[in-house]
Amino acid sequence: MTQPENRPYRPCVGIVLIDARGLIFAGQRIDNPAPAWQMPQGGIDEGEKPREAAYRELWEETGLTRDMVEFVGKTHGWVTYDLPPELLGKVWGGRYRGQKQKWFLFRFTGKDSDIRIETPAPEFSTWRWILADEMVEGIVPFKRAVYEQVIRSFRAYLA
Repeated sequence: MTQPENRPYRPCVGIVLIDARGLIFAGQRIDNPAPAWQMPQGGIDEGEKPREAAYRELWEETGLTRDMVEFVGKTHGWVTYDLPPELLGKVWGGRYRGQKQKWFLFRFTGKDSDIRIETPAPEFSTWRWILADEMVEGIVPFKRAVYEQVIRSFRAYLA
């Protein structure tokens, strides 16, 4: 088995979805009985551009289409995190050491009733709008540094 440090990072996008007040969409992960709130995110398909992946992931996880959001910005470069030892070899077929992510900030222009987390492959059991600091506090510890960096990047737009 390849050493973790020799494995590549999985290319991924993350979405900071904000409402008109600057609050962030947070979803409770359906696969975790403990409080595990996160923002929509997911892998980039072969040949897919990161922004297209962000729109696709947003639709897959929230039911929102691109006409319900306004693109505001994206992070510069990639943000990476390593999986903790207990997850290495268990997720993504053991092929990756963690993820490299490009984050996108979208402003939600629809109504809360437009958000549909009951998708064909649901990621979240419930959702809510929260403050940036609550988002950072609610994420699993191994992703906290990423969330802090992303929040700093978009701070001017957040409540």
